[in-house]
Amino acid sequence: MKIIIRWIISALAIAVATYLLPGIAVEGPVAALVLAIVLGAINAVLRPVLVVLTLPLTIITLGLFALVINALLILLAAAIVPGFAVAGFGAAFLFGIVLALVNFVLHRFEK
Repeated sequence: MKIIIRWIISALAIAVATYLLPGIAVEGPVAALVLAIVLGAINAVLRPVLVVLTLPLTIITLGLFALVINALLILLAAAIVPGFAVAGFGAAFLFGIVLALVNFVLHRFEK
């Protein structure tokens, strides 16, 4: 049950971030739910590998390159999920930051 609540909270965070940012489009709640699953899977499988591979660059940039990795993973999710569109790298970069902040705030209310 807890995983379903987290999934719905993530989809709600995606909807809020989409509302706040231009250049991001999600076609309805089903696309947001699918995007939450795909982003969760990508972040669980692909992100750790990329973080380890780019660790020297991340250290040199004091962790800011992790935001670039996040934006690239959002662009990958946009290529996979129908009904989710990102205007470009800048929009994906901002979407990653706003999504992380909104997720943080919404997950505070979970408990």
